[in-house]
Amino acid sequence: MTDAISSILSQIRAHEMRTGAARGDVAPSNAIDVGGAGRAAAAPGFAETLSNTIDKVSATQANAGALQHAFELGDPRADLARVMVAMQQSQVAFRATVEVRNRLVQAYQDVMNMPI
Repeated sequence: MTDAISSILSQIRAHEMRTGAARGDVAPSNAIDVGGAGRAAAAPGFAETLSNTIDKVSATQANAGALQHAFELGDPRADLARVMVAMQQSQVAFRATVEVRNRLVQAYQDVMNMPI
């Protein structure tokens, strides 16, 4: 089991080095940034990124709902094609968000079920 963990860690470090080299800010792979002092001020954290994504999905759904309502009321600016595209976009965004949530829950359960 430790070989599998070491393999995964080495893959993560290699990926970190590749992405860090592409950005130009390579940090040592064994450094642990507990306080967040090494993080760039412009780079959002995971929670902020997740929150922004959920807000965008909500806005997409609200836009689709507004277009649907406008179409039902007979607004000439809300044609059927725009309404259908907006509804499909909101459906795809919602499904992707649910899939991310499912994967996060599965990862949490996997971590919690790991033997100590």
